[in-house]
Amino acid sequence: MDFSKFLAEDFDVKEWINAAFRTGSKEAAAGKADGHAATLVMKLQLFIQEVNHAVEETSHQALQNMPKVLRDVEALKQEASFLKEQMILVKEDIKKFEQDTSQSMQVLVEIDQVKSRMQLAAESLQEADKWSTLSADIEETFKTQDIAVISAKLTGMQNSLMMLVDTPDYSEKCVHLEALKNRLEALASPQIVTAFASPSVDQSREFVKVFTEIDRMPQLLTYYYKCHKAQLLATWQDLCQSDLPLDRQLTGFYDALLGAWHTQIQWTTQVFKNPHEVVTVLLIQTLGALLPTLPDCLSSSLERAGPELELLKLLEFYDATAHFAKGLEMAQLPHPHEYNLVKVTELVEAVYGPYKPYQLKYGDLEEKNVLIQISAVPLEHGEVIDCVQELSHSVNKLFGLASAAVDRCVRFTNGLGTCGLLAALKSLFAKYVSDFTSTLQSIRKKCKLDDIPPNSLFQEDWTAFQNSIRIIATCGELLRQCGDFEQQLANRILSTAGKYLSDSYSPRSLAGFQDSILTDRKSSAKNPWQEYNYLQKDNPAEYASLMEILYTLKEKGSSNHNLLSASRTALTRLNQQAHQLAFDSVFLRIKQQLLLVSKMDSWNTAGIGETLTDDLPTFSLTPLEYISNIGQYIMSLPLNLEPFVTQEDSALELALHAGKLPFPPEQGDELPELDNMADNWLGSIARATMQTYCDAILQIPELTPHSTKQLATDIASMDGCRDSETRGSPSSPQPWKPVFTCRTLCQCRPSLPGDYLINVMDALGLQPSRTLQNIVTLLKIKPEDYRQVSKGLPRRLAATVATMRNVDY
Repeated sequence: MDFSKFLAEDFDVKEWINAAFRTGSKEAAAGKADGHAATLVMKLQLFIQEVNHAVEETSHQALQNMPKVLRDVEALKQEASFLKEQMILVKEDIKKFEQDTSQSMQVLVEIDQVKSRMQLAAESLQEADKWSTLSADIEETFKTQDIAVISAKLTGMQNSLMMLVDTPDYSEKCVHLEALKNRLEALASPQIVTAFASPSVDQSREFVKVFTEIDRMPQLLTYYYKCHKAQLLATWQDLCQSDLPLDRQLTGFYDALLGAWHTQIQWTTQVFKNPHEVVTVLLIQTLGALLPTLPDCLSSSLERAGPELELLKLLEFYDATAHFAKGLEMAQLPHPHEYNLVKVTELVEAVYGPYKPYQLKYGDLEEKNVLIQISAVPLEHGEVIDCVQELSHSVNKLFGLASAAVDRCVRFTNGLGTCGLLAALKSLFAKYVSDFTSTLQSIRKKCKLDDIPPNSLFQEDWTAFQNSIRIIATCGELLRQCGDFEQQLANRILSTAGKYLSDSYSPRSLAGFQDSILTDRKSSAKNPWQEYNYLQKDNPAEYASLMEILYTLKEKGSSNHNLLSASRTALTRLNQQAHQLAFDSVFLRIKQQLLLVSKMDSWNTAGIGETLTDDLPTFSLTPLEYISNIGQYIMSLPLNLEPFVTQEDSALELALHAGKLPFPPEQGDELPELDNMADNWLGSIARATMQTYCDAILQIPELTPHSTKQLATDIASMDGCRDSETRGSPSSPQPWKPVFTCRTLCQCRPSLPGDYLINVMDALGLQPSRTLQNIVTLLKIKPEDYRQVSKGLPRRLAATVATMRNVDY
């Protein structure tokens, strides 16, 4: 039986009993559980007896051993007390010894200092003597021309001279030693040049060792730079004397530089301690010693290219340089910690430095370039339809030029020329808007919208209006593409130049701007090739403006910006001019007829009706030709405005909603909500007609009674189109909407006696103006009732009509 489970912390009586029964004998399994349980109880009792016996024996032994343990503890306590007393005595002895020997120790320290000084003096004397000995032997050593032996002698003299700093002739000794070093350098210079030109690694290592010992390592590097720089400069000279264009010359030279970089890195790694810095300085010196200089080559090549190709040529040259810079960056990338970042920054400046003057004036170069290109986009042609077509085609050309300008800005300035780019784009759009406006003026003249020929025949011609609609659609496309381009421009600026904006920057805060500069310097220390920033140092004002633009784009989001606000405003004005052109092309024929009203002789001349009787009914009068022409013309408007309703053109819709029509509704007019832009146009033309008609009527000098009735008949008559087929009943709560179809016009026209103006407006679902209604009322008033009835009407208008009718007021 396993009794070890009784010692477990999680002992469970029930579990133990069940386990005992499961592992019991076959009798227990056969049903003799009571007997098996009795056996278990007996075993447990025997085990308890054994445990009790063991406990008793252990307790007896513990009681027997306890006195011995107590005696041992007491003895240990006495020994500890004795040890404590002994340590106190030793401490007192040490303290006494220190007091007795403190003076002796001080004397020993002083003696040791004297000894050290004496040894130093002895060494100094030995070095001084060594200087004398070496100085006397140096001439004989030079005769051997053994550079290693001479170097060893000079090193010894150099070490001796360090001990003679306080001697009176120390400066003379320094001059003498430098002269000896110069002699050694002159002696070794042919061999040095040969070793570097070979190139011989072993010899070069020896010279590095020699020149390091005599503190002449900069001079040795000068020989190295001069040797390899001469080879690279000769390559540049050969390229300049060839017939290749400058971009090919630059590519060839940069390939030679990059090849020299890889070759010299492998060689200098075996010779110098800091090979990467040495090769970096080699390239810096080479780029700075070019003849002719790279700026001079750029200037002369750009002059030969001319203004039209100046920026494009400059970008070709810059691309070759940028490709070379990328190659150097990739070559340095595997070992970033082995380079001197200060020297790498100088190399970056040497590579990109020739382009800095052009980058600083990038805005002027870009503006000149885009203005030349936009001037080559034709807008003006002999025929109006050709002008309209060119205006439509010019939209994609305009934004193609703008997108190309953004690409050039990113390529040439890496986003730092954003301010100049925005100025160039503003000039580009201003030039385009100016040319577009001039073309619109030309179209006006060709359509003769400003000069109405007197006594010209009334003819309906909708060609000008149709062309104007196409121009409005072009303006809508301009507005749409301008919005899209502005969004793309904001995203491009933020993604390209956003890295220059530090998180600590705050606009109009000098501290924030300084923090930004410090942050930029820290970031530039990581990779000078990626963080090259010509603008921050050379034009801080423009750089501050760029930071504000980036901050605004980042804080407000690229969708909430005003990068091209002036250009968008100019395009909106252009759209308004196109609207005015379309309106004038429609209203020209109406205005032509209305200008004849005040000059007609029939108003103050007695007619047949005047001699017969004044009591003839008004329906016996027929409208004059001018008002019939106007009525028929207005009734044809819906058919020609139908493209506004049926044509699905998002650009046209955008332009129509952005534009404003002349002659808006009068204040206080309750107009139903307009369903489409055709309703707006029809209402505007109708209001213009009524207002111009009113102005023309008020300019009539005199009206006879007959002409008064005639004029009232021209303005208003019976409601000829109020039949149920075309309009709702007067009590209908819903306003009537005109349906612009030929069937509607055929229904309206027969029921209009003479196409009188107010009836025409009613037929089209338009409300006559209050002024026109008041004039009709004043014309219909009998002379004897004029003063009384006209009291509720505008006084000035009533007085004018009274003067025309020669009635008392």
